[in-house]
Amino acid sequence: MSILVRSIAWLLAAAVTFATLGPPGLRPHSDFGQDGEHALAFILVGLAFGLAYPRRRLQSTAAAVILIGVLELMQFWAPGRHARLEDFLVDALTACIGFALAASADWLLSRFRASPAVTSESPAE
Repeated sequence: MSILVRSIAWLLAAAVTFATLGPPGLRPHSDFGQDGEHALAFILVGLAFGLAYPRRRLQSTAAAVILIGVLELMQFWAPGRHARLEDFLVDALTACIGFALAASADWLLSRFRASPAVTSESPAE
């Protein structure tokens, strides 16, 4: 299962990198607007990496924020692209939200697994 989740996380990262640095005409567009598209993409990336690397979630979060900054700066050299502080802030914040959602999901699952099963058996007479 972890290989599948890790593969999905890296494929999402590759897709976001292409959408960020690739030709503007090949970038998918939606009705969410630019900030909404960024938020959706990076919340999914944060969630996927948070689930893929649960033991290294804090390090993964820090690495994600740094790499999001690098990705934004690389747009200075990508034709037809522009680097904006607003994009970095939206991307980094929503990636962190994705990591937090992954941590919350892990916490809930561990609580669910740890709780004893409730049975409705009556005591023997």
